[in-house]
Amino acid sequence: MAKRILITGGAGFLGSHLCDRYYEDGWKVICMDNLLTGSKNNISHLIEKDRFEFIHHDVTQFIKVDGDLDLILHFASPASPIDYLEMPIQTLKVGSLGTHNALGLAKTKKAKFLLASTSEVYGDPLQHPQNESYWGNVNPTGFRGVYDEAKRFAEAMTMAYHRFHDIDTSIVRIFNTYGSRMRLKDGRALPTFFRQALKGEPITVFGDGSQTRSFTYVDDLIEGIFRLAESDEAEPVNIGNPEEITILEFANEILEITESDSKIIFEELPDDDPKIRQPDISKAKRVLNWSPTVNRREGLVKTMDYFKEQIALV
Repeated sequence: MAKRILITGGAGFLGSHLCDRYYEDGWKVICMDNLLTGSKNNISHLIEKDRFEFIHHDVTQFIKVDGDLDLILHFASPASPIDYLEMPIQTLKVGSLGTHNALGLAKTKKAKFLLASTSEVYGDPLQHPQNESYWGNVNPTGFRGVYDEAKRFAEAMTMAYHRFHDIDTSIVRIFNTYGSRMRLKDGRALPTFFRQALKGEPITVFGDGSQTRSFTYVDDLIEGIFRLAESDEAEPVNIGNPEEITILEFANEILEITESDSKIIFEELPDDDPKIRQPDISKAKRVLNWSPTVNRREGLVKTMDYFKEQIALV
């Protein structure tokens, strides 16, 4: 009999790719999403499939799923600054109430639970690169705190259920990821740079562009999450690409790949914007035998083709 999985936020960027992966592996997939930031377009190719079910539901409300569940992946949450700054209360609620409800369901169903956390739990880090033992440097009352603290609370709640209720849990700390199904107006640097470059608009770089990021192609991330869900590791694990690049260098790389004539303009750096971001993936290598395999240039070309298609549809 096929195993059964619930993916909250399953119509989002990462959630929809996880729906694909588990469906292709023969699982019965339940995708749950309130479509606040997700889109049914991301799962349209699965909607009519026999082993796929879509449930329109807000996980901050009680979650009811009939039948057995083997695995719950909790990916419901706004994840880009443009979203969580516009929806601060919803972001806090899905990290707290949503996580509590999803963990309660895992307890009832005796299912494995995996939480999608984020490198943002490290805040504007004072340690570089960031490993899982670093506790972070987060401003809890700043604008970005609604996302950072929601995820930190979600991690604490997950570990409490693991220790107190003996639930089989895992936590993935996701670093900057890119690929198909990102929204053109997502607000993050990569889709923004591609949209601006492909349309011939000025490329907007915040600050002087010296802040760094480390970008992971979506296929690599999904493989890491899949391996973590299959493991017995309960403590957080970084999944990301340690190849670090400044935002200014990255903007110029996008200009080169797109062969765009767009000019780079500079704007004020947002409050609490992390100055550095690079994962230490030693633990993922050791525990999961995982490391990224797609180089940035290859991944960016694939992503550019997707964005070209999206721009043509607008």
